[in-house]
Amino acid sequence: MEHELLIFIAALAGFLFAAKLGGYVSARFGQPVVFGELTVGVLLGPSVLNVLHWEYLAHHPHLKEVVAHLAFLGVLFLMFLAGLEVELEAMRRAGKVAVWSGLLGSLVPIVAAYLVFHYLFGLSSTQSAFLGLVMGATSVSISAQTLMELKVLRTPVGLGLLGAAVVDDVLVILLLSVFVAFTSSGAEGVGLASVLLILARMAAFFTLAWYLGERFLRRLTHWANRLPVSESLLAFTIVTMLLYAWAAEEGGKVAAITGAFLAGLLFARTPYRVRIERGVSTLAYGLFVPLFFINIGLETDLSVLFTSSEGRLEALVLLVLAVLTKTLGCGLGARLGGLRSLDALRLGVGMTSRGEVGLIVASVGISMGLLPEAIFAGVVLMVVVTTLITPPVLRMLYSGRFREQAPPSEGDASQNDADRVDQER
Repeated sequence: MEHELLIFIAALAGFLFAAKLGGYVSARFGQPVVFGELTVGVLLGPSVLNVLHWEYLAHHPHLKEVVAHLAFLGVLFLMFLAGLEVELEAMRRAGKVAVWSGLLGSLVPIVAAYLVFHYLFGLSSTQSAFLGLVMGATSVSISAQTLMELKVLRTPVGLGLLGAAVVDDVLVILLLSVFVAFTSSGAEGVGLASVLLILARMAAFFTLAWYLGERFLRRLTHWANRLPVSESLLAFTIVTMLLYAWAAEEGGKVAAITGAFLAGLLFARTPYRVRIERGVSTLAYGLFVPLFFINIGLETDLSVLFTSSEGRLEALVLLVLAVLTKTLGCGLGARLGGLRSLDALRLGVGMTSRGEVGLIVASVGISMGLLPEAIFAGVVLMVVVTTLITPPVLRMLYSGRFREQAPPSEGDASQNDADRVDQER
């Protein structure tokens, strides 16, 4: 037992160091940190080094399971932080651009992926539907950073992008909750009564969880903050998040990440939002989130894409669909919301990256045994490629050649005025 503990300590140190080193190298080359951490995970996994089968680490029979459990905590922390960043009041004020882009940007990829992989590649309805949910996810942190560097984040495109990302996240989480509830209950093909029972159970969980949070959470955070115990507020936050995650899957039969996301939404409405975000972010990004990306690599064998022509074709189709459906869906939504064609294209491209959100959804499928090995490898490749191509394509769409095609919008002019004011200050 003591020897297994030493192996675990050595593996944990190595994985964390490798993840952060990969993130540093990625940032030095102007790429997102998530790309570096995920790439290191792939290198350590069966695709290249297959470190879990090295002689020293192989002496720990449960190392893979332990790392997977810690990685799942990273998923919960990521979803909690995502919920913490959502402002419900801002969602209510979200314009037509954000609403239409978020809705169509989720639904078009979901429907397209289902139709293509069910009818052309022969995946089951359940597998195709879940793959659609993976395709519907988006991560705009990279795009937002790019727009910030270009000084256009406060234009209609940038604000629409941020609003659409919130709508997209909430919709995908809700659809994932419904999917997990029906799949785990074996409700496919059952009668109306069983369907209504599942929906009632979900509704009861969401209603009770929200009521308890709204009714008691503010007072409980005040109480926890006054306790003469070190980091009592942070500890209370983590306990609540874990209980919500447990109750979501055990009681509501929805994904545990939904409970963590809901807990984040509730804590965002307390006066301690900033303190909580700072404490949880430190813990999450210092330990659990890097292990999540490493574990994704340990679960992925990209070699199947080189040994199977069908796997390569599936990965290629997945990548093309990921780019086209998200760009077209979000772009059409932005156009319906009132943006001109070029700005709608910019917003659609900005929503293309799947990033960590796509991986979070995919990890649920892996835990449920829904994604075949080749498909999961294709998903990881799709996340990497869409993460890489989004910033340079966005920069190209804001280059002088494209600016000349249309006069600046009112938002662009406002942005320029704001920039001049900042320079004068």
